[in-house]
Amino acid sequence: MSNKPLKRHKALQPLSREHHHGLLLSWKLREGFKKNIEVKRMKTYTDWFFKTHLIPHFEMEEQYIFPLLGNDNDLIKRALTEHRRLKRLFTNDKDVSKALGLIEEELEQHIRFEERVLFKEIQKIATETQLQHIEKIHHPDEKFIDNLDDEFWK
Repeated sequence: MSNKPLKRHKALQPLSREHHHGLLLSWKLREGFKKNIEVKRMKTYTDWFFKTHLIPHFEMEEQYIFPLLGNDNDLIKRALTEHRRLKRLFTNDKDVSKALGLIEEELEQHIRFEERVLFKEIQKIATETQLQHIEKIHHPDEKFIDNLDDEFWK
């Protein structure tokens, strides 16, 4: 039996590219902490990322991807719980430094879970028609545009 990785269906590839940008956010936060960057600067960037990229990404997954497995599925329950937790961390204005540290860790773990476990499972059960629908509504031709106003991670 081969352990060859499952090739990601092209309908899910744009979501995987978005996950890549989320992993980069975790890396940028790690770099910011290593360089003792002012927390306010990192928070400004994460607020922008959350509003511009993460909220629409979560909405896409929750409305169109997760229902393919059903909301009673344990993997979906975990993903939804993690989405709620991440939303709370991104909107936490009380202990910002701690929240950013947790975002750095938990966002990466969440993305790894979705890529390595959840999307593999979805891809196994989704019909070609369902995947084509996702491809049609997700606009894979839209490119990621980063906010380079303050590249604190460099």
